[in-house]
Amino acid sequence: MYLHAPAVLVLLIHAAYADASLFGTTSESIARVATRAHRHAVKRSAGLARDLRLSFRGILATDSQPADVSNARVYCVNSPSSGLTGNGTNIAGGNSTTSISHSVSATSVATSSKGSATGSKTASASATATPSATASSPWKILESYHGSSFFLGWDFFTGSDPTNGIVNYIDQQTAQSANLIEINSAGNAVMRVETTPQVQNTRQSIRITTQKTYTGALLIMDSVHMPTGCGTWPAFWSNGPNWPAGGEIDIVEGVNDYTNNQATIHTNPGCSLASSSSSTLGISGTVVGGTNCAAAQTGNQGCGVRAAQTNSFGAAFNKNGGGVYAMQWDDSGIAIYFFPRNQIPSDIAANAPLPDNWGTPLAFWPAAGCNPFNFFNDHSAIFDTTLCGDWAGGVWSGTGVPGQDQSCAALTGASTCEAWVRNNGANFTEAYWEVKSVQIYQTS
Repeated sequence: MYLHAPAVLVLLIHAAYADASLFGTTSESIARVATRAHRHAVKRSAGLARDLRLSFRGILATDSQPADVSNARVYCVNSPSSGLTGNGTNIAGGNSTTSISHSVSATSVATSSKGSATGSKTASASATATPSATASSPWKILESYHGSSFFLGWDFFTGSDPTNGIVNYIDQQTAQSANLIEINSAGNAVMRVETTPQVQNTRQSIRITTQKTYTGALLIMDSVHMPTGCGTWPAFWSNGPNWPAGGEIDIVEGVNDYTNNQATIHTNPGCSLASSSSSTLGISGTVVGGTNCAAAQTGNQGCGVRAAQTNSFGAAFNKNGGGVYAMQWDDSGIAIYFFPRNQIPSDIAANAPLPDNWGTPLAFWPAAGCNPFNFFNDHSAIFDTTLCGDWAGGVWSGTGVPGQDQSCAALTGASTCEAWVRNNGANFTEAYWEVKSVQIYQTS
């Protein structure tokens, strides 16, 4: 995310980064021990912690949001040096939606895969653990979106794009008439971008938000295709109220021809990673951008983690038949997993997720540095595809990120992202989501 800030804030940001870097390089051993001890304690006291949260929720509030931040125009931006970014969010007064009033049944789920995180984030080295057929999961389905009823229970966002993309988000009826959404013959939900050869200003696109909100959950998304190509900026993410007070969790995000997914959180001040070391955090990804997750203190970069897998985003993800992304938000923190199509654990396919068997997550933000119930609440899941905007447009001439060995400016011959998007509709036939299912699990 990006927020206009005075020059003094920039100096403070640099100072914060320097302090975080010093801590990460001199205290990794302490951080490792503290993190392990915290995880152990969490496993033994999750029930007590949950009861205390419910009793003292009004007291356990985050630091108050600075007036200049809460009233500012917030939107996302790239970080060209690292590829780090946030994502658009629903801004009070800037949203309009087409609502579909329907409570989706959480019964049978026609899906091949789902994913999760674990309380002990490095419990196993294998991503293909096979539990016994009699094993039961503590996670129970709260909501399920799949098959012919997929779009029931979502709001279609129709406001202006907070990330400054050149898209026109449209309502459900318009999207159906324009053939930009459908349930295809495979029973999957499809969300497209307009491919009219030339447009004067914006292209029609889709952004949807779950009507159901949740605080603490196991969110599972199975997709066989995501938007890709120069000019695209797709994301699957979740967001709370009064950004950034309610927190933001970017689960799937990237731009242009990138091949490695980036997961990021954005919060109020006070949330941080104790280290930038992947081994200390127990993750397979790489921390990018810094360890301070506060939107107001980092130019809205937040805490980002780039996946190691080159088939976790974009064309390679699609070529492999996609896969499963899972976000677990519990007392231990927030973790994100990625399972390629051929590495999906059997317990996920059986709708009985057993997170402790899943091995090392892509990303993990431990509760020790960022209490997940102080900095995150009342989230909705969101799909969107924007074009150009602050990230995809901002790195149009950039290289050096996995998958982007040659810039989009060089690949397309267009000097700007906007010129390319407006005049080359046929090049956006791959700019679509095809989703098998989204499921929200909770333990109670």
